[in-house]
Amino acid sequence: MGILEKLTGTESLRELSKEETLQLCEEIRKFLVKTVSQTGGHLASNLGAVEITVAMHRVFDTEKDRIVFDVGHQSYVHKLLTGRMNDFPGLRSYGGMAGFPKPSESIHDAFIGGHASDSVSVALGMARARTLNKEDYCVAAVIGDGALTGGLAYEGLADGGESGEPFIVVLNDNGMSITKNVGGVASYLSHLRLKPGYYRLKKAYRRFTAAVPGGKALYGFTHRVKKRMRNMMIGRTMFEDMGFTYLGPVDGHDVEKLTYLLTYAREINGPVLLHIITTKGRGYKYSEERPDTYHGIGAFDAVNGVAPSKKICFSDVFGETLCQMADENEKICAITAAMKTGTGLVEFAQLYPERFFDVGIAEGHGTSMAAGMAKQGMTPVFAVYSTFLQRSYDMLIHDVAILGLHVVLAVDRAGLVGDDGETHHGVFDTGFLSQVPGMTVYCPGSFAELRSMLKKAVEEENGPVAVRYPRGGEGRYMDDRSEDEAAVIKDGTDVTVAVYGTMINEAMAAAEKLKSKGVDAKIIKINKISPLDTNAVKELVKGQLVMVEETMGSCAIAHRIAAAMPEVPVTALNLGDTFVKHGTVAQLRAERGIDSDGIVKTVLGLLGRERENG
Repeated sequence: MGILEKLTGTESLRELSKEETLQLCEEIRKFLVKTVSQTGGHLASNLGAVEITVAMHRVFDTEKDRIVFDVGHQSYVHKLLTGRMNDFPGLRSYGGMAGFPKPSESIHDAFIGGHASDSVSVALGMARARTLNKEDYCVAAVIGDGALTGGLAYEGLADGGESGEPFIVVLNDNGMSITKNVGGVASYLSHLRLKPGYYRLKKAYRRFTAAVPGGKALYGFTHRVKKRMRNMMIGRTMFEDMGFTYLGPVDGHDVEKLTYLLTYAREINGPVLLHIITTKGRGYKYSEERPDTYHGIGAFDAVNGVAPSKKICFSDVFGETLCQMADENEKICAITAAMKTGTGLVEFAQLYPERFFDVGIAEGHGTSMAAGMAKQGMTPVFAVYSTFLQRSYDMLIHDVAILGLHVVLAVDRAGLVGDDGETHHGVFDTGFLSQVPGMTVYCPGSFAELRSMLKKAVEEENGPVAVRYPRGGEGRYMDDRSEDEAAVIKDGTDVTVAVYGTMINEAMAAAEKLKSKGVDAKIIKINKISPLDTNAVKELVKGQLVMVEETMGSCAIAHRIAAAMPEVPVTALNLGDTFVKHGTVAQLRAERGIDSDGIVKTVLGLLGRERENG
């Protein structure tokens, strides 16, 4: 039995020798590679965070102390060390363990962590609550250098440094050095500051001055002199300018040094930033060589690092179509928020590098920048996941819509996304996009419709326009009916089922099942949900209308249709008003009753009551 399997909690973790701790880190990496190769998940980020997570659990008691992960996909090691080893076979599966921290899952999970750049703000809020409640516990935020590309992180840092609140920000830097030390003296002093003896001397001097008369003033004077001398020789970091005690940079794979520095940081009565340098994907050859590929990956062959061949998806079709249009139109530019691969823009970036812009995890900035480009005559296409577009709502209204600017939003991952769960489902955009005056929203149901609708959005529309499409590939519906506001996919006489997007596949399957039960259902596909042509829909409806949507109930289009045709009974079938957890899309649709079986059950219930009352 290995060390990992024998761990019984953080107490046993603290009792490990240096050699045993190193062995534990190796066992954790092997466990993660083996498990994630079977379940899929976020691998490279967790492999890079093994030592810092082990060190933090040696220093902090996560039942009481609060560790906020940013983003939470680097929390697998934390889950492993807090008694959830046996839950990993069900990682991100329906009813199984979530891929992100969830307080409802464990007392050790301080906060949810699906979106980037919020950890410093959350941790500061927890620290202030602790002070106000006169409680005693530590608060730490673990934030990656990627999340520091988001402006919210700097809002938290600016306020946190000025606050004086005791809390720790651990900067996991695996991509770039934020502050560069220059010259021999700088390198020497940086090395000196990271020696345990340096901190032992500082602590002893602080205790001594605290114990003698006038010692506090003496310590303050010598501390200011020391800081001025150091600043003259090596300068200050921006974190120190914000008010943080800055420690680092330090090797993020040295558990002993990390443990010592975290212990020291805990004893500093104020804001501390510990800057660690790590290697993303460390310990597994293939993830070190291709950290982007192994950031989030499906099941793969752990021995040779080969993942199953990837089927063509909507993102691929979007990227291919945009490249074709950009070849003919030099005004077209592509914008992404740190999701070049995920949104299908790799080829565009290679072919048109001068017209490709990756703004980092800064969706608000991306939207405002697109507005500026559009105002000056360019045609910006911002490819962004639906769940992250939520962060741009103010900019979308203020910077884009009020001026009626022609900004094209390629809304990827619209609808349920599956295993990433409630933090990533794209189930709100139908509501907030359709509320924006002048916004046009297209909903393709096939690859062919995506190509046609994207061309309309870029070449024919004038104001803000969104084209929303799901994660993954198309279903049995492969037609292109985009020339109609609303199209009849199947005629029928007993009841009408209306959908948009790829929900057309569930509706078609439902129609076949209803036919076997003697019900002739008419299937309508709405192609443009904003502005919504309710007259076009009204003309096509036969009998009762069942409006099926893969969206939250509060965001449903059904309400507008019902208001426009009060004489027709309209039944709204959607995801309801509670957050949808993780699982496959098929499982989640079935759970919420919007799959083909759910549609059949609803229709039969309606017709049964109609016949009883008739």
